[in-house]
Amino acid sequence: MPSAYVIGLGKSGIAAARLLHRQGWQVTVSDSGSSDALRSMQQTLQAEGIAVLLGHRLEPDPTQMQRIVVSPGVRWDLPALETARALGIETIGEMELAWRSLSRIPWVAITGTNGKTTTTALTAAIFQAAGLTAPACGNIGYAACEVALTLAGEPHSSPSPPPPNLQPPTSKLQPLHSPDWIIAEISSYQIESSSTLAPRIALWTTFTPDHLSRHYTLENYYDIKASLLARSPLQIFNGDDPYLRSTADRWPNACWTSAAGKAHLLGDPMRGAYVEDGWAIALGERIVPIDALNMVGSHNTQNLLMAVLAARLAGIEKGAIAHAVETFPGVPHRLEHICTWRGIDFINDSKATNYDAAQVGLAAVPAPAILIAGGEAKDGDDTAWLSTIQQKAAAVLLIGSAAEAFAKRLASIGYSHYEIVETLDRAVERSAELGQALNAQTGLRTVLFSPACASFDQYPNFEARGDHFRTLCLAL
Repeated sequence: MPSAYVIGLGKSGIAAARLLHRQGWQVTVSDSGSSDALRSMQQTLQAEGIAVLLGHRLEPDPTQMQRIVVSPGVRWDLPALETARALGIETIGEMELAWRSLSRIPWVAITGTNGKTTTTALTAAIFQAAGLTAPACGNIGYAACEVALTLAGEPHSSPSPPPPNLQPPTSKLQPLHSPDWIIAEISSYQIESSSTLAPRIALWTTFTPDHLSRHYTLENYYDIKASLLARSPLQIFNGDDPYLRSTADRWPNACWTSAAGKAHLLGDPMRGAYVEDGWAIALGERIVPIDALNMVGSHNTQNLLMAVLAARLAGIEKGAIAHAVETFPGVPHRLEHICTWRGIDFINDSKATNYDAAQVGLAAVPAPAILIAGGEAKDGDDTAWLSTIQQKAAAVLLIGSAAEAFAKRLASIGYSHYEIVETLDRAVERSAELGQALNAQTGLRTVLFSPACASFDQYPNFEARGDHFRTLCLAL
């Protein structure tokens, strides 16, 4: 029996281990952690015949492992993985493993720095409204290997819930059935470890500096994402993104979108999507009014155009598209309205894990607002974010390991209405106090949690962080 080694005991690693086991591999899963939640999952998997090593790091041995499967959060250039590849051990990502089981099914793959999650969720909603089984997977919804298990004869059609506090679900996942389409949100981490993944339709939402501590250069980050689009026969690009627009000559057969109208559209208007007289036009036809999408922020017009164009390229009828758009509820953790307390709206934008996403979030809410920001800081250009804070934020409450650095940056531009509160618990409490005072003085109606940071200093992921914010707000 061939042996496989899976790194990471999160949702993706668990699904990969189960799929390999179903395919006849002898499977070992490792995780460097050793929490109670991990030990609980260890017992569950070992009862299924899958070995689990906690507090363990990979030591490549071609006599003990013929394949290594890597979870998305594991660095692809990890020295142990480079050693494994040099030893001839097949090393792939969880998404690549899923693709090998699901490649006969057409995929829509969505990548980009920002906008991926909303576009993915809306695209899946449209395909489902057309009567198709089209699960959203990858960075949202199911792990891709959970979907693959439906074709591998997995007897439990509903994926097992992750252990408590390890990978909290943002919503209840429905039982899976054999899919007609796969709608996948795919990060650069997943692309670089998935060399043969070739979706039928690939979307690139935006491109700005992000994950440079992992990918090192902007050019390398771009090339990783470009490799996915290059393998796709149908490519959709956001033509309003300055960087993507500047690379148009590399994509002569691509379909483009533009919220700025037909005159701004790159390529053939009959193959693209744009806004005209308040309508989304795709492949030359009026599809749905832009204001049918009940989500704040002008950036969501672009997300709408890309999802609509993907649906039309897949042959979905206009009526199904319009119905899905009109009834789309939005996505958790992205400008998600949690509650209104004493006239103040509390909004969860935990998925804003970089400056560009946080700037878009703050720009989307009415001024003045109280902003809660901070976490584990990333490299990037914070200029536009700081400018929007000056324009729209009545106060900024800073949390996490980035708090001191963010305070210095705010002070350097002459912004003084900030406080270091360290934790999200204290931030919500303080925002309620400030909000009441500012509501009476200035008409302030919004508290926005938009961190501009990764979550890993205090939380396992941005979902856990956003769920904590939700709990704190509802407790008010």
